[in-house]
Parts: sequence; C-alpha cells; structure tokens
Amino acid sequence: MTVLPDDGLELAGDFPDVPHEQWQRLVAGVLRKSGKDVEGAEAEEALSTALEDGLRTRPLYTARDSSPEPGLPGFAPFVRGGRAEGNTLGGWDVRQRHTVADGGLVLADLENGVTSLWLGVGDSGIPVPELGRVLDGVYLDLASVVLDAGSDTEPAAQALLRLYEERGVARDAARGNLGADPLGEEARSGRRGDFAPAAGLARLCAEEYPGLRALTADALPYHEAGGSAAQELGCSLATAVAYLRELAEAGLSVEQACAQLEFRYAATADQFLTIAKLRAARRLWARVAEVCGAPRAGAQSQHVVTSPVMMTRRDPWVNMLRTTIATLAAGAGGADAVTVLPFDHALGLPDAFARRIARNTSTILIEESHLSRVIDPAGGSWYVERLTDELAHAGWEFFQRIERLGGMAAALRSGDLAQDLADTWQARSGGLAKRREPVTGVSEFPHLAEKPVVRDPAPESPSGGLPRVRRDEAYEALRARSDAHLAATGTRPRIFLAALGPAAAHTARLTFASNLFQAGGIEPVTEGTFEESGAAEAVLCSSDALYAEQAEAAVRDLKAAGARHVFLAGRPGEYPGVDAYVFAGCDAVAVLSATLDRMGVS
Repeated sequence: MTVLPDDGLELAGDFPDVPHEQWQRLVAGVLRKSGKDVEGAEAEEALSTALEDGLRTRPLYTARDSSPEPGLPGFAPFVRGGRAEGNTLGGWDVRQRHTVADGGLVLADLENGVTSLWLGVGDSGIPVPELGRVLDGVYLDLASVVLDAGSDTEPAAQALLRLYEERGVARDAARGNLGADPLGEEARSGRRGDFAPAAGLARLCAEEYPGLRALTADALPYHEAGGSAAQELGCSLATAVAYLRELAEAGLSVEQACAQLEFRYAATADQFLTIAKLRAARRLWARVAEVCGAPRAGAQSQHVVTSPVMMTRRDPWVNMLRTTIATLAAGAGGADAVTVLPFDHALGLPDAFARRIARNTSTILIEESHLSRVIDPAGGSWYVERLTDELAHAGWEFFQRIERLGGMAAALRSGDLAQDLADTWQARSGGLAKRREPVTGVSEFPHLAEKPVVRDPAPESPSGGLPRVRRDEAYEALRARSDAHLAATGTRPRIFLAALGPAAAHTARLTFASNLFQAGGIEPVTEGTFEESGAAEAVLCSSDALYAEQAEAAVRDLKAAGARHVFLAGRPGEYPGVDAYVFAGCDAVAVLSATLDRMGVS
C-alpha cells in the first residue's frame, strides 16, 4: 500500500511549466518539414479545421480557452441538462419510428427495448382510423406515444385521446406528444396551416393531460434542407418563439406554453458538433424563457433523431457505424429521447434485422457502455465548452436574422430562409464533390461489386416545401448512370490504370485513382495492356520523379494504343499529351460526370 504525503501527490510537481508558444514552435518545426513555413499562431492555425457557420476547430484547447459557466443539471441555463438527475435513472427514452399500420412491429419493438413510439400518421403514414389497431396490446400508460401527423394532426390527436379514454388510461398517466407543428408542416409541404387547432390541443393538455405535450418545434426540415448546426438551432428557436406568441394569445401563461413544447434535432456522425449543438440548444432556450419572465420554465425537452442526410443508399451497412456515433453523441449531449434510424432507412421500409440493430444501438450504449451513468460526460472539456459557446452565439445570430425577417412564418414564405439553407448546402456540396468531406462507401472506398439492398417502398414523405438533401446524392446519380450502362451492355464503364515503375512508386496514386473512379461507377482495370482492358481512357499512376522521366512517352504509347483521353494522377504540371489531372482536392463529381459523358454513359 502506497502512503501519500500529507500534502498529497503532485504528479506534475517536478516538471517545468511549458508555455503555449513553445508548443507552437514544435508545431512549426513539423510543418516546415512538410513545406509549410509558418510560425507562432500561424502554425497553430494551419492545423485548424474550418466548420460551417464560420466556426473553426483548433488542434489544441487549454484552460486559456474560457467559456461561460455552464451551471448544474436541472438549473438555468440548463447547458448540462434539463433535469437534475439527467438520464442516470435508466438512460434516455428509446423512441422508435413507425409509418405502417403493423401492430406486430410495434409490439416487437416494445418487447425488445423500445420505450416510446413515434408514429407517422395520416397521408404519409398510418391512416388515422388504423391508429387503434396499431396500438392494440400497447400499455398506453407505460409507453409514451408521439404523433407526427402533419395536416392530420387534429384528427390524429383526437383519435389518440379517445384511445386513452376507451382503454381506461387516467389523464394524468398519459405520456407523449400530440405533435402539432404548423410551421414544420409548412416547411415540409409549402401549405400554410392554421394554428387554432394546435392552440386548442395545447389548452387541453395544459388543463387535463399534465404528461402530454401538444407541440413540437422540429428542426429536421431545416437540417434535411441542407442547413448547418447553427441554422438548425436558429430555426428551432424561431419556431418555438412563434408558438410561444400564439399560445400566449390563446390564454396560456409562459410557463404553460413552455411546458407544451418538445424540440427535435438531428444527430450526425460529427460527435462533438452534435454534443455541442444539444448543449447550446438548451442554453438558448433557457435565455428565451428568461427574457419571457419564466427562467424556471426554460428546461428544454429534446427528441434527437439520427440524421437522415448522412444515410447512404450504397454500402448501407456503413450507416450502422454512423448511427452508433450519432447516438453516442446524442446521449452524451443530454438528449431526453433518441430515435435511431435503421441502416436501410434511405432505401425504403426497414426489415426486422435493421429495426433490431437500430433499437439495440441505444441498448448497448446505455446498458453495456454505461453512457448514461454520468450526466453531461463531455462537460468540462475545454473543446466542448468552447464549441458550445461559439455554436450558441452562431445559432442566436441566425435566430435574430429570422426575427428581423418578420419571424419564422415570414422567413419561410418570403423564400429568404430557403435561400439561406440552399447557400449553405451549395457550399457543403462543394466539399462533398471535392471529397474534403468524405462519405465512406460512396466517395471513399466504394464497393462496385456490392449486391444491391432492396426494400419495400416507404410511404411518400410530404413535399412541396423545402427540399430534402442527402450527402450521397451527387455520387448516387453517377452510380445510377453506371448501373444503367451495366444493365444495358453487361459491363460497367471502364478506365485503364497505367502504373509506371515499381510498386513503391505507383501504389499510392494507383489506389487513389482506383477509389476515385469507382466512386462514379467506373471500373478500374489494372491488369494486362490497354488494348486488352476494354477501356477508352487511361490514368497514369506513379511518382513525380518517374513522371518527369517517363510520362511523355507513356502518354504517347497509350494514345497510339487507342486511348482517347489520358489522366495523370497528381498535381497539374507540364506533361505533354496529358488531357487532365486527378488529385486530392479536385472536383471529383465534375471529373466523373465528364468522364461518363465522354464514354457515352447517359
């Protein structure tokens, strides 16, 4: 047994303090070896990463990176959680989504770890008259039910309330959310809704159903339209403020109105940004409640959904990894309820295996990884606290922009909000096209020989409002062209990779070119001669030194053999006969699209 001295053990006591500038000098020395001659703060900046919303992630955070005091869980500003106990008593609410009238699937989920239901009802899901049959056998006093019914919200809510009465569920035992979200419905469909039914449901819940909320401030329509994290925050805040105003006019107090709102956010595979977003969301809503004169009512109830934007149709198995990271981030960020979208969500209706993996993702993180045992486990991290603060400011600025436009409804109807989201998505699309934001299995490490995963079609989602985007959409269009060519001709479009010199000289660029062209559905051929490859175009792959010696002759030989277009894998240079260059950071989508055009792949 070790006996510590009376004054404890100072583990760093014999080590001298190292100034930040000394670390920067070491960084500058390393960068100098890679050709970047920068010093001091510029050396640190060279390792920084640009995020959306004008934010930057630096390589190192220290105690010098101050941020506001986050407070304690259950107390304003609620950064560390809306409830004092957090999720420590049993984890977050595992909420599964259902859009088909199949009570067997509902019971299977509830019997295997799901704790609440998120039901798509109406035109885009379960018919309202079928609601009772879908919930047959469900203990409605134990399982919360959350509705997502769009324009059918009022009849769907009335149907659910009748079920509570018919099945003897006490009004104070009903739990869930009736899901009224007129602005969210307008964002999805373009149709203006009437707030009066939502106000009536809110009054009813406030007076008779203390465990039910009536409204959702859903940020998913803006996330799915390409919005950034700050835009998602700003839109949710502006929506909720609009609802507060309407509810106040309907006679509810600020405290009553706040209690009727649940907020819905997306969780992405960027775990730190997701954690910071959820923490910033609580801080922002606490500020709104404080300004409205009800600081104790500012605890935000959060329903977090793994991002539909990040889900891919090709190599969909990788989506399991994405949703696992997103769920971890949601849990660490303090989400009250989490919906994990099945890995085949982008393909249609999930099968039983996909549903099981989705619900077990939360179960493993709660029961085996013990993620919920500690409240706000990321709290205190200099990086997370600073990112939370910066994101809160960016979200508040976007909220103020919407308010200057006349509020959420006016911003939607003027087209200004749609343009803001489109501008953000256009900038992000550039990064996706250049593979600076890689998509594993799609733009990086694609698998051309994969067998397609086929699912039954899901109900049509509302349309007519904001667009729905996906990270894989540009590459999916390219792959679809290749698939059509394969179906018509029996072969995929091909390109010949001409390796110069030994493996040590060409392997890196040959691998790069192979991945690049497969992302567009173009099959790389590395064996045999160009004449034997069946290709019409070629890529030279080697080192800069060998290019200087052999590129000109190699290009001449390839064109003599029939190559109509010759790429060189590497930075643009002066190599006679080379038609184009492919390199890290080039516009892969443009290169691949033009290549398919030349190959006659429509």
